[in-house]
Amino acid sequence: MKARTKTFALRVIRMYSKLPKNVIVAQVLGKQVLRSGTAVGANYREASRARTKPEFISKTGDCLKEIEETEYWLELLVDSGCVTATKMDALLDETRQLIAILTAINKNAKG
Repeated sequence: MKARTKTFALRVIRMYSKLPKNVIVAQVLGKQVLRSGTAVGANYREASRARTKPEFISKTGDCLKEIEETEYWLELLVDSGCVTATKMDALLDETRQLIAILTAINKNAKG
C-alpha cells in the first residue's frame, strides 16, 4: 500500500500539472485535489508506524477522509467541464479502488 499510495500521489501531481493554467476553476479545484491526493500516502505511512491499534485506526480513518475528499474534487473537475470524463476515468477508478481497500483495512482493524 505504501508504493500504491505513492504512485497515486504521483498520478495526482501529473494530472494537476496538465490542468489549464488560465482557467481559475481548474486551478482552484486542482490545488484541492493535489493537497488531498498527496495526503493519502503520507497518512498511510503514519498509520504503518502506529504504536497502538487505536492510533492505526485513527490514521487509516484519516486516509479514508483524504481519499474520499480526493474523489469529490476529481468528480468536480469532470462535472465542471475542466477535464473530460474519459481523461479522468483511470484516476477515478484508482481512487475508488483505494477507497475500497482502505475501508476494508479500517473495518478489519476495528474488528
